[in-house]
Amino acid sequence: MGNHVTDLLEMLRQAWGPRSWHGTGLSVAVRGIDLEEALWRPGPGRHNIWELVLHLAYWKYAVVRRLEGAPKGGFPRAGSDWIEVTDRSDAAWKADVKLLHAQHTRLVETVRRFPARRLNLKEKSRWTNREQIVGIASHDLYHTGQLQLLKKLYAMGERSLVFG
Repeated sequence: MGNHVTDLLEMLRQAWGPRSWHGTGLSVAVRGIDLEEALWRPGPGRHNIWELVLHLAYWKYAVVRRLEGAPKGGFPRAGSDWIEVTDRSDAAWKADVKLLHAQHTRLVETVRRFPARRLNLKEKSRWTNREQIVGIASHDLYHTGQLQLLKKLYAMGERSLVFG
């Protein structure tokens, strides 16, 4: 891979979608999910789609914070990493999907402005800036696969397993 920010932006674009060589991008995977599907769990103690959406939004925020050298704090939802869904309303679900989109937009804009000379530096992390950007694109791809699997299980009528 080259040392260019444009290569990293392309990785982010591929992971997000809508058109991606590998298949469904994250932006398409979360489209059209209703409240019941967002809250459905495949089993006790397993994550649901809504928790995955918040997890993905949080880590986009965390990478931006590190790239910008900003202090911790400031994520719009209480908590970090795996955030508990307490307001289970349709409006809250839609707001959290918008939060994911907003965090992705902020990430792309941060990477677009990022100086190429800093890509191989370790700042605010044990990982280089390049590794963090590649990592967040990979993180999106990994969890998009999980989202797609949860949607398939839900559609197959596995709703009897666990809800909530």
